[in-house]
Formats: sequence, structure tokens, C-alpha cells
Amino acid sequence: MKKTNETNLDDLNNIIDNFKDTKEKPSKILIGYKIYAELMNDAKFKSEILESALDPNKRKYRKLKIKITQDEYQLKIESS
Repeated sequence: MKKTNETNLDDLNNIIDNFKDTKEKPSKILIGYKIYAELMNDAKFKSEILESALDPNKRKYRKLKIKITQDEYQLKIESS
């Protein structure tokens, strides 16, 4: 079953919130290229990403760096 943009954004927000509850400091988000493409269809996500930096390699969501991966549906938070 394919996820919708809304579900992916909700999932991403939940993962970030849950990670912060572990008392670890998140440093970056690993997002599979297909999920990233779907999330870019979400106006809220797209707006925050595009306004975070002019350089596409330095864009952020919720103050976390974004790393797009070749794993199609990866959605993971890494700590520093």
C-alpha cells in the first residue's frame, strides 16, 4: 500500500519527536528519494525546505539537515 504525502509528513514528525524523547540530539534526517519526492508535494514541508537555504545540499526541516538517500523509502533520524 502506497503512503500519502500527509502520512509521510506525519511519520517524519513523529519520528523526530520520538527521537527527541530519547534525550539524544538529532543531527540529520535520512530520507529516501521517493519519500522526499512525495513530501515535496506537501505545501508545509516544501515551504520549510525551500526557505531553509539557497543551496539544495544545505536544506533543513525542523532545523535538522536533510540527506537524501538511494534507499527509496528510508526515513531515519541520526544523532551527532
